[in-house]
Amino acid sequence: MKENNILRVTIRNIVLIIISMIFIFPFLWMIFTSFKSLAETLSIPPTLMPGQWHGENYVEAWNSGPFLKYTMNSIVVTFAVVVLQMLTIIPAAYVFARHEFVGKKVLFGSILITMMIPAQLIFLPVFLMMSGWNLLNTYWSLILPFATSAFGIFLLRQRFMQIENEIIEAARLDNASEFKILYKIMVPQAKGTLVTIGLFSFIGVWNDYFWPLVMTTKDVVRTLPLGVTMLKSTMEGIQWHILMAGNTILVIPIVIIYIFARKKIIEGFVYTGIK
Repeated sequence: MKENNILRVTIRNIVLIIISMIFIFPFLWMIFTSFKSLAETLSIPPTLMPGQWHGENYVEAWNSGPFLKYTMNSIVVTFAVVVLQMLTIIPAAYVFARHEFVGKKVLFGSILITMMIPAQLIFLPVFLMMSGWNLLNTYWSLILPFATSAFGIFLLRQRFMQIENEIIEAARLDNASEFKILYKIMVPQAKGTLVTIGLFSFIGVWNDYFWPLVMTTKDVVRTLPLGVTMLKSTMEGIQWHILMAGNTILVIPIVIIYIFARKKIIEGFVYTGIK
């Protein structure tokens, strides 16, 4: 019996290692390629580790365009979207979770339906709207279309519904306002879920290529994903080592934020019943 348990655990660990490597290997390949010379990136058979490490690839990638401007644009747009989403989804999720009103189910269902509509299907009317408001080539055209999140409302509503009614009723007996109940009781108990939503929003906006491509034509407001893509057109041929260095620069902030927020992310999924 003990041998069967050991065998089962061993097989499980091997499977987990294989699955992990499937996800991790492309990132390792990107990082190692970013330190190779161009000749090594084109060598056959290919090699994983660089024969000689070329840290200057990152300097060349950074200096190939206004990367500092691209990075600052990405930071401004991403953090503005995350803040606006927090300001909109928190009260919306609270109302859907703790209040009854006419048309509640229909309205909530319509919000969930929007999760199934790809951005590529609605970009034209949004583009025309932004053009009519003279917001093209501005931060607002990259921020306003993502000022709220249907996924965020859904996930946070699920968490709010799990908070005990007794706590809320006790607060109301003490004449606490709805605003105070929301931000003093509900929000502190949903920190893990809020961090999870914030991280997902951060990743989605930070990595977004399609929307900045549609809404911008000038470097003054272009974001980092567009800058990395333009590495292909600023050099003779595709210099994979420089391109991978640019991609690594793009990924680093996401990895750093995930490292600090991973515990809260796990907590958020556990408490909302999504495992």
